[in-house]
Amino acid sequence: MSRALAPRRALISVSDKKGLVPFAEALSALSFELISTGGTARLLREAGLQVTNVSDITGFPEIMGGRIKTLHPKIHGGLLARAEVDDEIAAEHEIGLIDLVVVNLYPFASVIAKPESTYDEAVENIDIGGPAMIRAAAKNHARVSVVVDASDYETILEALKQGEPSLELRKTLAAKAFSHTAAYDALITAYLQQQSEDADKFPDRLILSFERKSRLRYGENPHQEAAAYLGAGPTGASVIGSQQLQGKDLSYNNLADADTALACVLSFDETSCVIVKHANPCGVGQAETVAEAYAKAFAADPTSAFGGVIAVNRALDEAAVAAILSNQFVEVIIAPSVSETALNRLSAKPDIRVLACGEPGQLPASLGLTTLEGGVLVQDVDRGSSLGSDLNVVTRRTPTDQQVADLRFAWQIIQFVKSNAIIFAARGQTLGIGAGQMSRIMSTRIAGLQAADFNLALDDAVMASDAFFPFRDNVDAAAEHGIRAIIQPGGSRRDADVIEAADEHDIAMVFTGYRHFRH
Repeated sequence: MSRALAPRRALISVSDKKGLVPFAEALSALSFELISTGGTARLLREAGLQVTNVSDITGFPEIMGGRIKTLHPKIHGGLLARAEVDDEIAAEHEIGLIDLVVVNLYPFASVIAKPESTYDEAVENIDIGGPAMIRAAAKNHARVSVVVDASDYETILEALKQGEPSLELRKTLAAKAFSHTAAYDALITAYLQQQSEDADKFPDRLILSFERKSRLRYGENPHQEAAAYLGAGPTGASVIGSQQLQGKDLSYNNLADADTALACVLSFDETSCVIVKHANPCGVGQAETVAEAYAKAFAADPTSAFGGVIAVNRALDEAAVAAILSNQFVEVIIAPSVSETALNRLSAKPDIRVLACGEPGQLPASLGLTTLEGGVLVQDVDRGSSLGSDLNVVTRRTPTDQQVADLRFAWQIIQFVKSNAIIFAARGQTLGIGAGQMSRIMSTRIAGLQAADFNLALDDAVMASDAFFPFRDNVDAAAEHGIRAIIQPGGSRRDADVIEAADEHDIAMVFTGYRHFRH
């Protein structure tokens, strides 16, 4: 029988069975012979459809607990045979051609996301036959159509109703198919590397997989196109994985600022609020309630807070919302959860983007990426380091208990401020922040100007610096503002001069031994 008169055949084997039955019914109505395996075949038969088992085609049973069922020349020959080129060899070996492959893979991601899942369970959910069929069909897209996503069912059906899918559609589906298997392999690679004690954190090949979550109106600027992608595997509490409860679509800058705000606020155990503007914290506050913490953060820099992003590490309540709405225009508010009364109050301002990120839990191990022309830089995410119970005081004067608490508070924030970074703080509130300057002394001056602008007293306040002081001028400037204690990494060739300056001004100074550059 010529190929033109042979019945069209569809091979269907899916883990995600969403929308499968009506799709298969439509294929059957188009006179497709349905070939399937295991649970997919059972589901289709229960729906009243006629299905041919793969084993009936191969003449070989499923063995090894289903590990081997589709890896056979009768299947892969049907997928890889080229039109008019391989007709004779296919006929000689009684290989029937397969026109459509509908396959998605074992749910490896959902299995490893379960805390109770074991290594053996994860390995058993590494699909072998599925990727082989997908890749074979995608390679032979000149003749075969491959579908790996239920959202494409309607598209392929419409094309089949018109006759045959166009080559352009088959190319598009093939590219999506290879992307599907590549993402699957990347996830398995990452999992196995995490499970191996000998695995290199920075392997010879860095394989990453991200799934597009949304297209954005534009990037940092209107002339730049942009999209947001979600990483594979668990992310913990995150902006990209949060639930948007109300508001306009998130912009590129909204997402970037919210990410900084959330990371900063979740680093605290105490009830805290962080306000971010242009990727820098402009105000941070700690208090007994969310509303009080917000009030402190806002008072630190009410000018920069306008149009900023607000993050809190406790449930957002009505009192906090009332305080925010009475004070400022805000682009985004993000919290682990939002009370019903708070959301009702926010509904009066429907443009405000409100995000619920979920409870933080344990932070996942992660790497930070910075793109370069033609490459990428990779490093550990800066989670900070514990200062320990005993601080390394290097001056004659020792900080008071309150100053120690303030120093720890400021040091925890400094890692989220662009370098060169300086923070003035006291009693759970930032009082001045100098960020992103080319010289450290300029950041110190800006922090002092900010405190003066908002009438924030610096008497007995503390100062944090993300890197060492190259000269004593920063200490002299701090003394002019009334700073009484300083925390910094130390390690400068002029440490002795800096310590001497602190002693001259009767300022306590603590060395941490590590810095917090952020570019």
